[in-house]
This record gives sequence, structure tokens and C-alpha cells, in this order.
Amino acid sequence: MGIVLGTNQYGKAENRIVRIYRDTPRHEIRDVNVSTALRGDFAPAYTHGDQSDVLPTDTQKHTAYAYAKEKGLLSIEDYGLALARHFVEDVEPVQGARVEIEEFAWERVVIDGVEHDHTWTRKGSEVRTASVTVEGTGDDQQVWITGGLKEMVILKSTGSEFTGFLTDPYTTLAPTNDRVMATSLTAKWRFTESTEIDWEATYAGIKQILVRHFAELHSLALQQTLHEMGRAVLEAYGFIAEIRFSAPNKHHFVYDLSPFGLDNPGEVFHADDRPYGLIQATVIRDDAPDAGPAWYAYTGLV
Repeated sequence: MGIVLGTNQYGKAENRIVRIYRDTPRHEIRDVNVSTALRGDFAPAYTHGDQSDVLPTDTQKHTAYAYAKEKGLLSIEDYGLALARHFVEDVEPVQGARVEIEEFAWERVVIDGVEHDHTWTRKGSEVRTASVTVEGTGDDQQVWITGGLKEMVILKSTGSEFTGFLTDPYTTLAPTNDRVMATSLTAKWRFTESTEIDWEATYAGIKQILVRHFAELHSLALQQTLHEMGRAVLEAYGFIAEIRFSAPNKHHFVYDLSPFGLDNPGEVFHADDRPYGLIQATVIRDDAPDAGPAWYAYTGLV
């Protein structure tokens, strides 16, 4: 029996980069968290400590910051694609590169009804995400791009039920035809193309679809809601192959006020953060191209 080195990658994780555009009196801001990972024949570095083919992670960090200036950061997908292609095309030992990006949103301060040109407050909303994986060069180059969002906390106070479920001697949950449904949604979608896509409009459109279907669909279960949200996204965007969801149930239990002589017809709740139901699903086209390494994450062993 032999022991060999398996799959490996290395890079610089979580580079916090803020890019401010000052080309006009009205400034623009982009705030991102960028992780880079390189793949190739780096076995000697692991087995013998031979660093001759290793581009330092410190260099990757500097490159990420420099590209925020050189290539711009108006779209995290375009920025990630430029950065990943640089590592693969310009650094000889590198055979593949993955760039993972989180974007934190800011909104302009409004003073006397007018948006301020250079002052913002952080939006307490979702975090936008993207990943770009590039392998090979020239005509043989392959690209995989995902977009997404996470930590989108969304709640509706009615229009959700949960009945007809399987029971056993340990079941105490009562069925309900009217409940609060809330989650902190993570959604990630895989593109089939890497060019001629309006990344900003696509992100805004997908988010709008997700929110609309969560709000308007009478939900028989969170599982059903996720499926319908995913189906709607794929119907709207032909260049998206699949969408993956992870949705923890943010339980809201009606609080018993009867000891105090008070009725509580679904008005006062205990927000219970754990344990929680965790619902996950993938909605995919039946003719979707192979995902390749699109989902091989760097910042997380998944």
C-alpha cells in the first residue's frame, strides 16, 4: 500500500479590498473580500518543501489589489475572470486558478432628500458572491463562473403552512395552516457562458425573482418554495444551468401568554435560532453541461 498526495491547492484567502472610483465628483465604491487559489503540479512543495514553482501567496495578495486598479472592480465576475486568467496564462507552473469573491453593499447617505456624492452607510442586506475557475490556456482554456448571494434574511408573516407530514412516537410538532416562514437564504447559480452577460442586471434580476416568489407563493413547505424559486430563475435566464439553495429555517414559535391572562392569536413569537431545520436543494436543467470544478470551493472543505 502506497501513500500519495491527493488533490491540493494553495492561495491567499480573504483579501479585503475597497475600490473607490473618483473619476467624477460623484464617487463610486466597491467593497469585496477576495480569495485566490492556484492549482497545478505543486507536489514537490508538499513532499519535499521545494518552492521553486510556488508563486507566494503574498504575491497573489498584491496582484488582487493591483488588479482592482488595473482591471477595475465594477463587476466582481469580470474582475474575478481577469484575475484568474492572469494566474493561469502568465504564471507558467499554474494550470488552474480559482477566485472567490464576496461583495458587501453600501448605500448613499441622503441629506435633505439628495443622495450625497461621497458618503455611504453599509447596507444590512445580503452579501453578493461569485467564483471564477479557469483551467488551461489558449483554445483549450475552460472557464466556470458562479454567482450568488448569502445571508439574505427574509420573512413573511403568513402565506405558509406545514401539514400532512410523517409522524412517529417522537413527533410533537403540531400541523399548521398559518405560520411565520423565515430564512437566511444562500443561493448560488452556475453560468453556462462567460461573455456577453450583463452581470449587474442579471444579479438584480435573479434577486428580484427570488424575493417575489418567496413573497407571493402560498408555501406548503420551504422545500416547495425553494423549488419554485429555482424553476423561475432557470425559466428567466437561459444561460444559467443550475441554482443551489441552502435555507435554514428561522423558527418563530407563538409564545404562550396564557399564564398572564392574554390571548396570542399569532402576534407575539419567540425567535428560536437553534437548533434549526436546514433545507437544501438544487434545481437544474436536464440538459445542463457538466459542472466540472465549478463547485470545488477553496474557502471551505465542500
